[in-house]
Amino acid sequence: MLSRQRLFWRLRPYDLPGSDRVFLQACRDNCAYHIRHCPGYAAICEHLGFSPKRLQTTEDLAHIPVIPTLFFKRRALFSMPEWRMAMKVTSSGTSGRFSRIGFDWGVILAEAPMVVNLGFRHRLVSPKPAHCVILGYKPHKSNHTGVTRTMFGLTHFSPPLSRTYALQMVGGAYVPDLDRVAEKLKRLERSLFPTRIIGFPSYLWFGLQRMEELGLRLKLPKGSRIILAGGWKQHCAQEVDKGTLYALAERTLGIPEENINELFGAVEHPVFYNACRRHHFHIPVYGRIIIRDPDTLEPLPMGRVGLVNLISPLMAATPTLSVMTDDLGYLTPGERCGCGISSPYLTILGRVGMSDIQTCAAGAAELLGKGEAF
Repeated sequence: MLSRQRLFWRLRPYDLPGSDRVFLQACRDNCAYHIRHCPGYAAICEHLGFSPKRLQTTEDLAHIPVIPTLFFKRRALFSMPEWRMAMKVTSSGTSGRFSRIGFDWGVILAEAPMVVNLGFRHRLVSPKPAHCVILGYKPHKSNHTGVTRTMFGLTHFSPPLSRTYALQMVGGAYVPDLDRVAEKLKRLERSLFPTRIIGFPSYLWFGLQRMEELGLRLKLPKGSRIILAGGWKQHCAQEVDKGTLYALAERTLGIPEENINELFGAVEHPVFYNACRRHHFHIPVYGRIIIRDPDTLEPLPMGRVGLVNLISPLMAATPTLSVMTDDLGYLTPGERCGCGISSPYLTILGRVGMSDIQTCAAGAAELLGKGEAF
């Protein structure tokens, strides 16, 4: 699928109008591939009367069969044998179930230029070595989660001098040790090299609170940066607004707000969404977002709140061309941001109740027969 490579090698990451033609071609090719190689996906398309030839304009993207992320948590759906895949990763499984998503080798070739391009665009790439403190899982042979892979990958935006993890495997389970991380940060304050803190916003919040309890106030070296990836998930009851979190980070670590980056994505949709300097998630050329009415699933206009539908022709091993998340959000015209990026930006408000998503997922499963759940 050369159209996928042409899309992901584009140098202007937020020129949506300029990328529409190649994006539509990549979606047509991706959809046709999954129909040929995945009987389950073909059955869904046939039931809905959808053909890749229907994709003639960007408005037609709304007609691509939408598969809820919850469906992938119930069923394994692949478009190639496992021996041909580069890897298989899973979602975090905070709801008790997890998605299994296959990555083909073409994804690696497509992701690399996307990540490098956006990394330079958002000042994440630096030739200066840095110490990395990861507020997430230390890689382990039993851990196949996408977020672990992502956080490890983020340590390579600058040459990593060291890696310290907040969550380490102990006795077959991950155990947090925020006190050890706090002590490590205290030592890094005297380093000649900057520190990069990478991880969940929830663990950053808990760690900073713990440092305040210990009376630790640091001034990390110039150029130190925080990169947040992943949501609050099982800690949503303790979630705080960005302003409060960033202010505490500057007060406790000496890292100013302009050196805090935030990323958004999903294992079922591993497109690299970077927050701009005003902390908004603008849509890059590698994906498109449709907001849908939770009751009718019809597309909603800009500014209306609904379910977040993510579209990208990135994956060939798993049919994730159009996936429905359980997030509620809305789109805003890019011009209203003021950061200089013209593409619309996504605001996530939280997670919706699961009844509508489960109904949609059950409908897709019904088309495939009973099969084997996992």
